[in-house]
Amino acid sequence: MNIQSIKIGLIFIIVTLLVNTKLFSQDPDFYIFICFGQSNMEGQGTIESQDKIVDERFQVFQALECPNLERSKAKWYTAVPPLCQCYSGLSPADYFGRTLVENLPDNIRVGVINVAIGGCDIRIFDKDIYQDYDSTYTESWFTDKVTAYEQNPYQYLMSLAKLAQKDGVIKGILLHQGETNTGDEQWPMYVKKIYTDMLAELSLEAESVPLLAGEVLSTGENCCSSMNEIINKLPATIPTSHVISSEGCTAKDYAHFDAEGYRVLGKRYGLKMLSLLGY
Repeated sequence: MNIQSIKIGLIFIIVTLLVNTKLFSQDPDFYIFICFGQSNMEGQGTIESQDKIVDERFQVFQALECPNLERSKAKWYTAVPPLCQCYSGLSPADYFGRTLVENLPDNIRVGVINVAIGGCDIRIFDKDIYQDYDSTYTESWFTDKVTAYEQNPYQYLMSLAKLAQKDGVIKGILLHQGETNTGDEQWPMYVKKIYTDMLAELSLEAESVPLLAGEVLSTGENCCSSMNEIINKLPATIPTSHVISSEGCTAKDYAHFDAEGYRVLGKRYGLKMLSLLGY
């Protein structure tokens, strides 16, 4: 084989590698966000007609098999609510994503992965002690949700996130939880453990993947607004965390936001993330 033939062969190999890398690598313009928590992150808001109009640039990585929605697990769909479970409602993730696509350049897509369990203690997402918290309630409404996530919500979420990473880049983590842990001063440390574990499992750096944590309901008569004092201590424990205010967000009941409350809260998550992304 002469030198010219060797050169042609090397060029062919290099071009092939470049093409394959382009085809199968992460899309740097697809921003993915992990969402987790309890019932308010699941979404309890009534889904109205205005909420069903969604830009195709905003997508959800389906967490569960949902025949009623004609969605299959671990596939991307336009993010028409519900974004968590098959029969959940409007959540902060909805207007978080909408706010991003409305303000980011047209070439940027946004995706969310939402795994949340109503009524859960934050420690159900601790990979080392989750089994102590997966039967906090014996009622079927709780145990069925835990079972749907294969008894291990943390690992279930991480498995989805690893698949999603093949398609885009994880840019942030959204948390809404605290009602069940109201009054527990150790909550920021519990969250730090989970956040640190997630970053390590997904090979991410805190500086480029901030944690956004929303306050619980603070208007009217409610169950848990005292927890907001503890939630607001989170940045002292996690420097790359940011607290999203729930001030003025309207309520559905003593623990949950209504649809408009979720729209406002979700937009606040979105605006904060936009500022962190430099927009």
